[in-house]
Amino acid sequence: MKETGQGLFDLTGRVVAVVGAGSGIGEAAARACARQGATVACLDLDAESADRVAAAIREAGGRAWSAAVDIRDADQVEAVLEATTEELGGLHGTVCTPGVNVRKPLLEYTSDEFDRVVDVNLRGSFHLLRSAARRMEEGGSIVLFSSIRAQVVEPGQGVYAATKAGVIQLARTAAAELSGRGIRVNAICPGVVETPLTAPIKAHPDWYDAYAARNAMRRWGRPDELAGPVVFLLSEAASYVTGTALFVDGGWTAVDGRFQPPGMDSR
Repeated sequence: MKETGQGLFDLTGRVVAVVGAGSGIGEAAARACARQGATVACLDLDAESADRVAAAIREAGGRAWSAAVDIRDADQVEAVLEATTEELGGLHGTVCTPGVNVRKPLLEYTSDEFDRVVDVNLRGSFHLLRSAARRMEEGGSIVLFSSIRAQVVEPGQGVYAATKAGVIQLARTAAAELSGRGIRVNAICPGVVETPLTAPIKAHPDWYDAYAARNAMRRWGRPDELAGPVVFLLSEAASYVTGTALFVDGGWTAVDGRFQPPGMDSR
């Protein structure tokens, strides 16, 4: 394990590709990786957003490059990661944050809606995992994004939940298959986080507050609160961590109900 001035979480000398870097958790992760010394490839479906984040990193004294990519397109993913490797001189870490959801009961789902959710969440994660692993150097780390919905569900979340459970199994399988090459693969499972994906919920105070009350910390998470776990999994601090699903959910999956029996002190 290397010793550096920044300690276990130092990413100096590493090239990290962050997909979804144009907003939300991806943007927070890209900025955090740059602060820890990584050269960051800011990749996003929205080229302007990716450019904006890369420019902000450079203005803060970091190193960043940007490009557009649609993770549903395997050829695009191959091309952009090849360009990243050539432009930045290697690939040591990859983070995949994009996700979509169509909230509907299963019996009302259309085939097109099913395909849309699966194509981004599961197929897109697979495309990125495969392309990154083909180019990644020994000691590299791949971080996929799953969700608490991989473990706990509610009406209207069936297809989304299935894809997020699938992401965990992709990560576990890849961890087993790539261990001989010194590549670690893990998944992060966020709880409710204020991002563009969850923005529609904020327009419904009852829904928003109910989700906040559901976890142990009784609030929503912020994108920057997911950046630390990303840096951890990319860094030497997680050198013995692979094939795991890290739940960053404010205690959502630990809490079962909110009724407090008389005489029970919650402190």
